[in-house]
Amino acid sequence: MMKCLIIDDEELIRSITENLVLKTPFLQLVKSCSGAMEAAQILMKEKIDLVFLDIEMPEMNGFDLIKIIPEPLPQIILITGHGKHAIEAFNFNVTDFLVKPVTHERFMKAVSKAKRISNEKFAGSKTDHDIFVRVATKLVKLNTSDVLYIEGLSDYVTIYTASAKYKVHSTMKGIETKLSPNFFMRIHKSFIVRLDRIANIEENRIHIGKAFIPISRPYKPELMKRLNII
Repeated sequence: MMKCLIIDDEELIRSITENLVLKTPFLQLVKSCSGAMEAAQILMKEKIDLVFLDIEMPEMNGFDLIKIIPEPLPQIILITGHGKHAIEAFNFNVTDFLVKPVTHERFMKAVSKAKRISNEKFAGSKTDHDIFVRVATKLVKLNTSDVLYIEGLSDYVTIYTASAKYKVHSTMKGIETKLSPNFFMRIHKSFIVRLDRIANIEENRIHIGKAFIPISRPYKPELMKRLNII
């Protein structure tokens, strides 16, 4: 099931898109917004998989909204009345570009593409993989199965393994996009842990490797869901 957000200042177009979403079994409509500012608030707080986005809107256009959406970016299907935006649209790496009026057939082609991309990402996230980290002048290969936890500080993160640590120029959001959500979880604004490396949990901290890592209250309910508690 893909969580969807519709953003269009035209009420009729929003209504048509809503009906198309509701007719599609693998789509779940979270909200239909008349403006970019309202949508931006939702995108900051909730994980959205797919956005149906109009380009020409008052206050903030669709391209400007894409620039401020936090990573990891959802897939975006642009819906516009003007084909002239097509070239610029694909510079933003959107999933598809639809010109109004959108037919059911063309809509299904676009969302089926989005579903296929989502499935491919999910399949890839189910296995461990290698990442490369810069150490001095070298790029060192590191398998994510060796990672215990990651600590963030400003524009840097430190990746801890059982035998070494690597300081990398990256944000926490940036490093999250490189890790499988099946194995890793953010438990604090400054910490990501590998779930299968947790030794024990006592009150509001995790024991992993030789470290004790705090759990922030907002993250704890999701962490409890992810663990196999008997």
